Amino acid sequence: MAFLQDIALGRYIALDSPIHRLDPRTKLGGVFALTLAAFAAPNALALLLLGAFLLVAIVLARVPLRLILRQLKTFAWLFLFTFGLHALLTPGRPVLSLPFSDHVLTAEGLRLGAFFTARLAAAIVAATLLTLTTAPMEITSGLERFFSPLRRFGFPAGDMALMISIALRFIPVLLDEAERLHKAQLARGADFSGSFLRRIKNLVPLLVPLLVAACGRADRLALAMESRCYTSGAERTHYRPLRFGRADGLSALAALGLVALVYYLR
Repeated sequence: MAFLQDIALGRYIALDSPIHRLDPRTKLGGVFALTLAAFAAPNALALLLLGAFLLVAIVLARVPLRLILRQLKTFAWLFLFTFGLHALLTPGRPVLSLPFSDHVLTAEGLRLGAFFTARLAAAIVAATLLTLTTAPMEITSGLERFFSPLRRFGFPAGDMALMISIALRFIPVLLDEAERLHKAQLARGADFSGSFLRRIKNLVPLLVPLLVAACGRADRLALAMESRCYTSGAERTHYRPLRFGRADGLSALAALGLVALVYYLR
């Protein structure tokens, strides 16, 4: 289960970079705009522009490129599924017939498969860059500000922002816990090799203690929040108020300009 170490979603790397210093609302809005641009990209040129924008953001964030590549590696199954689905089900000029099957790979299917796979990869890179450069508390504050206009309709903005932040924070914690449990099971002679069904069966001794540990962490977190007098829906002040700066304005204009350019290329 070495692949668990490759998952970077939810992890935060404390660095001093222009991307880290941006307001969390700017980064949240930027990720939304980049995801929209990725799924609305009409051709390869638009995806190349989006990829260049993401590469510049990675360089400015000073995040090791290997972390981004390792994150994409963990979603190889999703990329393979997307690519194969389009390659097999898209009608067009046959390229290769699959043995023992009536399905054929088409040239149009291969092209669409690569195109949609690149779309998914761009969206995943944008989300990964957000969590790597934004602390969990900053994400909570940014989401709360985004949801705050819905409070007049009775929407629990603060609670929803806190739930999303805790969920993101628990991803790396549970992954580390799963890795420790896996090593402990191996030390006790567990065997996770063999056929697919056998490996699924052998995962039960790993999933049960992982579920127990997750419930224990959730219980301790709830007790800690209650001991600190956390009240749902209460008005709160902020130790570090969020403020937009010049860099936030330039970044927002760059993201909006990219979205407009993608739509122009249609």
